[in-house]
Amino acid sequence: MNGNLGKFITFEGGEGSGKTTVLSRLSDMMKEQGSSFMITREPGGIEIAEKIRTIILDPVNTAMDGRTEALLYAAARRQHLVEKVIPALQQGIHVFCDRFIDSSLAYQGHARGLGIQHILSVNSFATEGTMPDQTFYLDIEPEKGLARIEANQGREVNRLDLEGLAFHHKVREGYHLIAESFPERIVIIDADRDIETVVNDIKGHLSLTLKGFRG
Repeated sequence: MNGNLGKFITFEGGEGSGKTTVLSRLSDMMKEQGSSFMITREPGGIEIAEKIRTIILDPVNTAMDGRTEALLYAAARRQHLVEKVIPALQQGIHVFCDRFIDSSLAYQGHARGLGIQHILSVNSFATEGTMPDQTFYLDIEPEKGLARIEANQGREVNRLDLEGLAFHHKVREGYHLIAESFPERIVIIDADRDIETVVNDIKGHLSLTLKGFRG
């Protein structure tokens, strides 16, 4: 996506990687600069997708099959994309999204063992091939990410947080495989640092991607 269209920037990472905090800091900065932008999330961002999110992440739904999970994510992604993301990009608004296709590739494709290429095919159908202009993967060891969640009493505890440590290690492994496959799009950010350092690192990359952005 280029020209007068907005840029589609996604943020990825395992549980407790700090995506929400980073996006909050970037939001404040974009407002100060008067930039035209939007922050949204997956699954969610619109009413239909938020309802699907509730089903997917409800800790009660431990019986959910991996393929069911993958298809629900793809369905939520489709509706969010056509109802919110694409219209914003067409208006020249930059969209910062907390998770997108790479989450499904890492969680369902690799960690659930469904196959990265299989999940990519399902999601390519759902999004009609739409991909981010740039993706920031916030990388942190699962033990440290989960420790952050445990220490943050205000954060929602979802069904994926309840998975065993081995699952979260597989998620991280999946993200690294995906990053190797899309090196021109995915920027790996060391998230095991203080928040200011992480944000400044991302700002430096954004200044090269977003016209007029001051990093």
